Amino acid sequence: MLSALTHRRRFSDLSEQEVLALAISSEEDDARIYRSYAERLRGAYAATAKVFDGMAAEEDDHRRRLIDLHRQRFGEVIPLLRREHVAGFYARRPVWLVENLSLDTIRTEAEAMEKQAEAFYLRAAQASSDAGTRKLLGDLAAAEAGHKTRAETLTAEHVDPDSAEQENRAAKRQFILTWVQPGLAGLMDGSVSTLAPIFATAFATQDTWTTFLVGTAASVGAGISMGFTEAAHDDGVLSGRGSPWKRGVASGVMTTIGGMGHALPYLIPDFWTATSVAMIVVFVELWAIAWIQNKFMETPFLRAAMQVVLGGALVFAAGVLIGGG
Repeated sequence: MLSALTHRRRFSDLSEQEVLALAISSEEDDARIYRSYAERLRGAYAATAKVFDGMAAEEDDHRRRLIDLHRQRFGEVIPLLRREHVAGFYARRPVWLVENLSLDTIRTEAEAMEKQAEAFYLRAAQASSDAGTRKLLGDLAAAEAGHKTRAETLTAEHVDPDSAEQENRAAKRQFILTWVQPGLAGLMDGSVSTLAPIFATAFATQDTWTTFLVGTAASVGAGISMGFTEAAHDDGVLSGRGSPWKRGVASGVMTTIGGMGHALPYLIPDFWTATSVAMIVVFVELWAIAWIQNKFMETPFLRAAMQVVLGGALVFAAGVLIGGG
Protein backbone atom coordinates (compact mmCIF):
# COMPACT_ATOMS: atom_id res chain seq x y z
CA MET A 1 0.00 0.00 0.00
CA LEU A 2 2.83 2.38 0.87
CA SER A 3 4.45 1.78 -2.52
CA ALA A 4 1.15 2.62 -4.22
CA LEU A 5 0.82 5.88 -2.32
CA THR A 6 4.37 6.92 -3.18
CA HIS A 7 4.11 5.74 -6.83
CA ARG A 8 7.06 3.39 -6.29
CA ARG A 9 7.45 -0.25 -7.17
CA ARG A 10 8.37 -2.87 -4.63
CA PHE A 11 11.57 -4.71 -5.42
CA SER A 12 9.79 -8.04 -5.09
CA ASP A 13 7.35 -6.97 -7.84
CA LEU A 14 10.05 -6.16 -10.42
CA SER A 15 10.47 -8.42 -13.41
CA GLU A 16 13.94 -9.76 -14.30
CA GLN A 17 14.16 -7.20 -17.10
CA GLU A 18 13.38 -4.41 -14.63
CA VAL A 19 15.97 -5.73 -12.16
CA LEU A 20 18.56 -5.62 -14.95
CA ALA A 21 17.46 -2.10 -15.88
CA LEU A 22 17.81 -1.04 -12.24
CA ALA A 23 21.28 -2.53 -12.07
CA ILE A 24 22.32 -0.75 -15.28
CA SER A 25 21.17 2.66 -14.07
CA SER A 26 22.78 2.08 -10.66
CA GLU A 27 26.14 1.24 -12.21
CA GLU A 28 25.92 4.34 -14.42
CA ASP A 29 25.14 6.54 -11.40
CA ASP A 30 27.97 5.05 -9.35
CA ALA A 31 30.47 5.63 -12.15
CA ARG A 32 29.42 9.29 -12.26
CA ILE A 33 29.78 9.59 -8.50
CA TYR A 34 33.29 8.14 -8.58
CA ARG A 35 34.24 10.53 -11.39
CA SER A 36 32.85 13.41 -9.32
CA TYR A 37 35.04 12.33 -6.42
CA ALA A 38 38.04 12.02 -8.74
CA GLU A 39 37.47 15.51 -10.12
CA ARG A 40 37.07 16.90 -6.60
CA LEU A 41 40.34 15.31 -5.49
CA ARG A 42 42.40 15.95 -8.61
CA GLY A 43 43.83 19.26 -7.45
CA ALA A 44 45.08 18.32 -3.98
CA TYR A 45 45.13 14.51 -4.21
CA ALA A 46 46.03 13.69 -7.81
CA ALA A 47 47.18 10.13 -7.08
CA THR A 48 44.01 9.20 -5.20
CA ALA A 49 41.94 10.80 -7.99
CA LYS A 50 43.41 8.19 -10.34
CA VAL A 51 42.19 5.47 -7.98
CA PHE A 52 38.62 6.77 -8.28
CA ASP A 53 39.03 7.05 -12.05
CA GLY A 54 39.91 3.36 -12.03
CA MET A 55 36.88 2.50 -9.88
CA ALA A 56 34.64 4.46 -12.27
CA ALA A 57 36.07 2.43 -15.16
CA GLU A 58 35.20 -0.76 -13.24
CA GLU A 59 31.59 0.43 -12.90
CA ASP A 60 31.54 1.18 -16.65
CA ASP A 61 32.63 -2.40 -17.32
CA HIS A 62 29.85 -3.73 -15.07
CA ARG A 63 27.33 -1.59 -16.91
CA ARG A 64 28.49 -2.87 -20.32
CA ARG A 65 28.20 -6.49 -19.19
CA LEU A 66 24.69 -5.87 -17.88
CA ILE A 67 23.66 -4.13 -21.11
CA ASP A 68 25.01 -7.08 -23.15
CA LEU A 69 22.98 -9.48 -21.02
CA HIS A 70 19.86 -7.32 -21.41
CA ARG A 71 20.36 -7.21 -25.18
CA GLN A 72 20.63 -11.00 -25.33
CA ARG A 73 17.56 -11.67 -23.23
CA PHE A 74 15.21 -8.74 -23.74
CA GLY A 75 16.36 -6.70 -26.73
CA GLU A 76 17.63 -3.18 -27.20
CA VAL A 77 15.05 -1.15 -25.24
CA ILE A 78 16.05 -0.81 -21.56
CA PRO A 79 13.19 0.28 -19.24
CA LEU A 80 13.79 3.57 -17.42
CA LEU A 81 14.12 2.51 -13.80
CA ARG A 82 16.23 4.15 -11.13
CA ARG A 83 16.77 3.72 -7.40
CA GLU A 84 14.23 6.36 -6.49
CA HIS A 85 11.53 4.44 -8.37
CA VAL A 86 11.75 1.42 -6.04
CA ALA A 87 10.21 1.51 -2.56
CA GLY A 88 12.64 0.70 0.24
CA PHE A 89 15.60 0.54 -2.12
CA TYR A 90 18.91 1.99 -1.00
CA ALA A 91 19.69 5.57 -2.01
CA ARG A 92 23.03 7.27 -2.37
CA ARG A 93 23.62 10.18 -0.02
CA PRO A 94 24.32 13.20 -2.25
CA VAL A 95 27.57 14.03 -0.46
CA TRP A 96 29.33 14.57 -3.79
CA LEU A 97 27.38 17.82 -4.01
CA VAL A 98 29.00 19.12 -0.82
CA GLU A 99 31.96 21.44 -1.28
CA ASN A 100 35.29 20.73 0.42
CA LEU A 101 34.69 17.08 1.26
CA SER A 102 37.52 15.58 3.28
CA LEU A 103 39.53 12.69 1.88
CA ASP A 104 38.39 10.40 4.71
CA THR A 105 34.72 11.23 4.07
CA ILE A 106 35.05 10.37 0.39
CA ARG A 107 36.77 7.08 1.16
CA THR A 108 34.09 6.18 3.73
CA GLU A 109 31.29 6.96 1.29
CA ALA A 110 32.94 4.88 -1.44
CA GLU A 111 33.21 1.91 0.91
CA ALA A 112 29.52 2.24 1.85
CA MET A 113 28.58 2.39 -1.85
CA GLU A 114 30.31 -0.91 -2.54
CA LYS A 115 28.62 -2.65 0.39
CA GLN A 116 25.17 -1.45 -0.72
CA ALA A 117 25.82 -2.53 -4.32
CA GLU A 118 26.98 -5.97 -3.17
CA ALA A 119 23.79 -6.44 -1.13
CA PHE A 120 21.67 -5.41 -4.14
CA TYR A 121 23.31 -7.89 -6.51
CA LEU A 122 22.97 -10.73 -4.01
CA ARG A 123 19.27 -9.96 -3.60
CA ALA A 124 18.78 -9.61 -7.36
CA ALA A 125 20.55 -12.93 -8.02
CA GLN A 126 18.25 -14.70 -5.59
CA ALA A 127 15.22 -13.27 -7.43
CA SER A 128 16.39 -14.47 -10.85
CA SER A 129 15.42 -17.83 -12.33
CA ASP A 130 17.67 -17.57 -15.39
CA ALA A 131 21.00 -19.33 -14.88
CA GLY A 132 23.01 -16.86 -16.96
CA THR A 133 21.49 -13.81 -15.28
CA ARG A 134 21.93 -15.32 -11.85
CA LYS A 135 25.58 -16.08 -12.58
CA LEU A 136 26.31 -12.55 -13.81
CA LEU A 137 24.58 -10.93 -10.83
CA GLY A 138 26.49 -13.21 -8.48
CA ASP A 139 29.74 -12.32 -10.24
CA LEU A 140 28.93 -8.62 -9.90
CA ALA A 141 28.19 -9.07 -6.19
CA ALA A 142 31.59 -10.70 -5.81
CA ALA A 143 33.16 -7.88 -7.82
CA GLU A 144 31.58 -5.23 -5.58
CA ALA A 145 32.77 -7.13 -2.51
CA GLY A 146 36.23 -7.28 -4.07
CA HIS A 147 36.35 -3.56 -4.83
CA LYS A 148 38.16 -2.94 -1.57
CA THR A 149 40.94 -5.22 -2.80
CA ARG A 150 40.74 -3.59 -6.23
CA ALA A 151 40.96 -0.16 -4.62
CA GLU A 152 44.06 -1.30 -2.73
CA THR A 153 45.54 -2.56 -6.01
CA LEU A 154 44.80 0.73 -7.75
CA THR A 155 46.24 2.60 -4.79
CA ALA A 156 49.43 0.56 -5.04
CA GLU A 157 49.59 1.38 -8.77
CA HIS A 158 48.95 5.11 -8.54
CA VAL A 159 49.83 6.21 -5.00
CA ASP A 160 53.57 5.81 -4.43
CA PRO A 161 55.06 6.52 -0.97
CA ASP A 162 55.96 10.11 -1.87
CA SER A 163 52.46 10.81 -3.21
CA ALA A 164 50.90 9.19 -0.15
CA GLU A 165 53.00 11.35 2.15
CA GLN A 166 52.08 14.49 0.23
CA GLU A 167 48.36 13.62 0.33
CA ASN A 168 48.50 12.84 4.04
CA ARG A 169 50.15 16.21 4.65
CA ALA A 170 47.48 17.91 2.53
CA ALA A 171 44.69 16.10 4.43
CA LYS A 172 46.24 17.07 7.77
CA ARG A 173 46.56 20.68 6.63
CA GLN A 174 42.91 20.70 5.53
CA PHE A 175 41.84 19.28 8.91
CA ILE A 176 43.80 21.97 10.72
CA LEU A 177 42.42 24.77 8.53
CA THR A 178 38.81 23.58 8.75
CA TRP A 179 38.55 22.37 12.36
CA VAL A 180 41.62 23.04 14.51
CA GLN A 181 42.37 26.65 13.59
CA PRO A 182 38.81 28.04 14.00
CA GLY A 183 38.23 25.80 17.02
CA LEU A 184 41.42 27.02 18.66
CA ALA A 185 40.54 30.65 17.91
CA GLY A 186 37.13 30.06 19.49
CA LEU A 187 38.59 28.36 22.55
CA MET A 188 41.05 31.21 23.06
CA ASP A 189 38.35 33.84 22.62
CA GLY A 190 35.90 32.05 24.92
CA SER A 191 38.49 31.31 27.58
CA VAL A 192 40.11 34.75 27.62
CA SER A 193 37.43 37.26 26.64
CA THR A 194 34.90 35.99 29.19
CA LEU A 195 37.35 36.18 32.09
CA ALA A 196 36.78 39.87 32.68
CA PRO A 197 32.95 39.89 32.80
CA ILE A 198 32.73 36.68 34.82
CA PHE A 199 35.26 37.61 37.50
CA ALA A 200 34.20 41.25 37.55
CA THR A 201 30.64 40.11 38.29
CA ALA A 202 31.88 37.59 40.84
CA PHE A 203 33.88 40.09 42.87
CA ALA A 204 31.34 42.88 42.44
CA THR A 205 28.35 40.86 43.64
CA GLN A 206 29.86 37.84 45.42
CA ASP A 207 26.66 36.12 44.28
CA THR A 208 27.43 32.77 42.63
CA TRP A 209 24.09 32.41 40.82
CA THR A 210 24.29 35.88 39.29
CA THR A 211 27.88 35.18 38.25
CA PHE A 212 26.82 31.91 36.65
CA LEU A 213 24.04 33.64 34.68
CA VAL A 214 26.38 36.39 33.47
CA GLY A 215 29.03 33.82 32.56
CA THR A 216 26.53 31.68 30.64
CA ALA A 217 25.18 34.69 28.76
CA ALA A 218 28.69 35.89 27.90
CA SER A 219 29.78 32.41 26.77
CA VAL A 220 26.73 31.64 24.63
CA GLY A 221 26.68 35.15 23.15
CA ALA A 222 30.36 34.98 22.30
CA GLY A 223 29.88 31.52 20.77
CA ILE A 224 27.07 32.68 18.50
CA SER A 225 29.01 35.77 17.47
CA MET A 226 32.23 33.89 16.76
CA GLY A 227 30.41 31.12 14.89
CA PHE A 228 28.57 33.45 12.54
CA THR A 229 31.64 35.64 12.05
CA GLU A 230 33.79 32.64 11.08
CA ALA A 231 31.14 31.26 8.71
CA ALA A 232 30.37 34.60 7.06
CA HIS A 233 33.77 36.21 6.54
CA ASP A 234 35.34 33.49 4.35
CA ASP A 235 33.54 31.00 2.10
CA GLY A 236 36.70 28.89 1.88
CA VAL A 237 36.85 28.86 -1.92
CA LEU A 238 39.90 31.05 -2.41
CA SER A 239 41.54 30.46 0.96
CA GLY A 240 41.08 26.67 0.84
CA ARG A 241 40.04 26.66 4.50
CA GLY A 242 37.09 24.34 3.93
CA SER A 243 33.36 24.57 4.55
CA PRO A 244 32.37 27.85 6.24
CA TRP A 245 29.67 26.07 8.23
CA LYS A 246 32.09 23.49 9.61
CA ARG A 247 34.47 26.28 10.61
CA GLY A 248 31.59 28.25 12.10
CA VAL A 249 30.43 25.29 14.18
CA ALA A 250 33.98 24.57 15.37
CA SER A 251 34.57 28.18 16.33
CA GLY A 252 31.15 28.75 17.95
CA VAL A 253 31.10 25.53 19.97
CA MET A 254 34.66 25.92 21.24
CA THR A 255 34.05 29.57 22.15
CA THR A 256 31.07 28.57 24.26
CA ILE A 257 32.99 25.71 25.88
CA GLY A 258 35.88 28.02 26.67
CA GLY A 259 33.62 30.46 28.49
CA MET A 260 31.43 27.90 30.22
CA GLY A 261 34.51 26.19 31.68
CA HIS A 262 34.93 28.90 34.31
CA ALA A 263 31.23 29.82 34.53
CA LEU A 264 30.06 26.36 35.64
CA PRO A 265 32.00 26.41 38.96
CA TYR A 266 29.68 29.21 40.09
CA LEU A 267 26.91 26.65 40.42
CA ILE A 268 28.68 25.95 43.72
CA PRO A 269 26.82 28.05 46.36
CA ASP A 270 29.91 29.05 48.36
CA PHE A 271 31.55 32.06 46.71
CA TRP A 272 35.18 31.39 47.62
CA THR A 273 34.96 27.68 46.82
CA ALA A 274 33.41 28.45 43.44
CA THR A 275 36.00 31.13 42.70
CA SER A 276 38.89 28.83 43.65
CA VAL A 277 37.57 26.08 41.36
CA ALA A 278 37.03 28.61 38.55
CA MET A 279 40.61 29.84 38.87
CA ILE A 280 41.91 26.27 38.65
CA VAL A 281 39.78 25.71 35.52
CA VAL A 282 41.16 28.91 33.96
CA PHE A 283 44.71 27.72 34.63
CA VAL A 284 44.01 24.36 32.98
CA GLU A 285 42.26 26.01 29.99
CA LEU A 286 45.13 28.38 29.26
CA TRP A 287 47.75 25.65 29.41
CA ALA A 288 45.56 23.40 27.24
CA ILE A 289 45.40 26.15 24.60
CA ALA A 290 49.19 26.46 24.69
CA TRP A 291 49.49 22.68 24.23
CA ILE A 292 47.10 22.67 21.24
CA GLN A 293 49.02 25.51 19.62
CA ASN A 294 52.23 23.59 20.07
CA LYS A 295 50.86 20.26 18.77
CA PHE A 296 48.78 21.36 15.78
CA MET A 297 50.05 24.83 14.89
CA GLU A 298 53.71 24.00 15.61
CA THR A 299 54.07 27.08 17.81
CA PRO A 300 57.00 26.70 20.25
CA PHE A 301 55.47 25.73 23.58
CA LEU A 302 57.14 28.43 25.66
CA ARG A 303 56.11 31.16 23.22
CA ALA A 304 52.53 29.84 23.10
CA ALA A 305 52.44 29.65 26.89
CA MET A 306 53.74 33.19 27.28
CA GLN A 307 51.20 34.58 24.81
CA VAL A 308 48.16 32.74 26.16
CA VAL A 309 48.94 32.67 29.89
CA LEU A 310 50.17 36.26 30.00
CA GLY A 311 47.16 37.51 28.03
CA GLY A 312 44.77 35.50 30.15
CA ALA A 313 46.38 36.70 33.35
CA LEU A 314 46.02 40.34 32.28
CA VAL A 315 42.33 39.93 31.41
CA PHE A 316 41.70 38.04 34.66
CA ALA A 317 43.44 40.77 36.66
CA ALA A 318 41.38 43.43 34.87
CA GLY A 319 38.15 41.62 35.78
CA VAL A 320 39.15 41.23 39.43
CA LEU A 321 40.27 44.86 39.76
CA ILE A 322 37.13 46.23 38.10
CA GLY A 323 34.83 43.98 40.09
CA GLY A 324 36.67 44.51 43.35
CA GLY A 325 36.74 48.26 42.89
